[in-house]
Amino acid sequence: MYLLSVFLCIAALPTLLFAFPNAPFKTTTRWILDSQGENFTYVGANWPGAGEVMIPEGLQYASIQSIVAKMKSLKMNVVRLTFAIEMIDDIKDNGGDVPIQKAFSKALGSNGEKFYQQVVKNNPQFNSSTTRLQVYDAIAAELAKQEMYVHLDNHMSKGAWCCGGNDGNAWFGDKFFNTEKWKRGLQYMADYLMVRLKGKKWPNLVSIGLRNEFRKPDSAGSSLPYNWQTWYTHNIAAADLVNAANPNILIFLSGLDYDTKLTPLPGAEDMGGGKKFQLSNFKYADKLVLELHNYQNSATACGDMESGLWNNGFRATGDKAVNRMPVVLTEFGFSQADSSYSGVYASCLRTLMAKWETGWTVWVIAGSYYMRSGKQDFEEVWGLLNHDWSNWRSTSAINALKQMIDASLK
Repeated sequence: MYLLSVFLCIAALPTLLFAFPNAPFKTTTRWILDSQGENFTYVGANWPGAGEVMIPEGLQYASIQSIVAKMKSLKMNVVRLTFAIEMIDDIKDNGGDVPIQKAFSKALGSNGEKFYQQVVKNNPQFNSSTTRLQVYDAIAAELAKQEMYVHLDNHMSKGAWCCGGNDGNAWFGDKFFNTEKWKRGLQYMADYLMVRLKGKKWPNLVSIGLRNEFRKPDSAGSSLPYNWQTWYTHNIAAADLVNAANPNILIFLSGLDYDTKLTPLPGAEDMGGGKKFQLSNFKYADKLVLELHNYQNSATACGDMESGLWNNGFRATGDKAVNRMPVVLTEFGFSQADSSYSGVYASCLRTLMAKWETGWTVWVIAGSYYMRSGKQDFEEVWGLLNHDWSNWRSTSAINALKQMIDASLK
């Protein structure tokens, strides 16, 4: 009996040792691998948290547990969770992180207290002393509990709706885009999450995106040249800081023109000033991933979409690429309030993501926002969830999304 017990314990060891989260992740050529060397494909949704309140959306309508459960029910495995650098600026420069009660009042004025009371009613683990970053902690913990991963994304510098050339967040040195504070914020989050990891918190954090949708600022924006040379200078400096602070996590690099172009990276082409992106030069080459966005909702031919996406970045996954790397489509989306799910755009992406065996995160889980573009309780018709986050906005669209999930995971 004793020997039998020993045998059973030994037989169970692989399950115990290799249980979720199987992190940290790394890359090899075009693949993302977990700690056991198994391929991992990002299949998930965006959960915005970079708006004026700087708290992930929807908590006035639903609990964190219920929101995560809905995504998990689709077999999603990751959430792209966005944040604003302004949150870290408050911590570093303005006396510390802001309690959520104050955050709602500051952003929403007289309606702030109402929103806050709804949040704590749905999420009674929070109270007047809970800070914004502690909400992120709680979301990461629930995602881990339900065995989903976290991809953290710096969406904006100043907390607000993204994106436009005149929002002051477009490019390095823009009105609200303080380049050094951006680097400091990324370093702070990487270090914070490393501490959390050592404390057995955020064990499911596997990656971070340095910046969402670089774009050309308007004439009143940045004085720094909008080109790949500037991109290279500041992104590599930021990546160095993040990797030094937290060598466990993957680092996602986004491109120009609202992250629709990564053109010089796959082929190590000249970026200007003699700068070339050479993956082999990085000591953390196995931690770098490219990300791309696409919103060609008016597409009429899948072939045109395919060639465009391939030439603009996905060719980094091809065997002829100088810098052969994983590419993840971290944003795409369309209205959930009509038949867009059956159109050329959505149908094409369902085909291409499976064909290219690449990951993605759809925009967006949010059925509404605390505030967007000055309007409170803003309806998000692109949201997978309905306005009050209680159910799917469109069963037909969700069924089509399930097909995409199954094909990607297969």
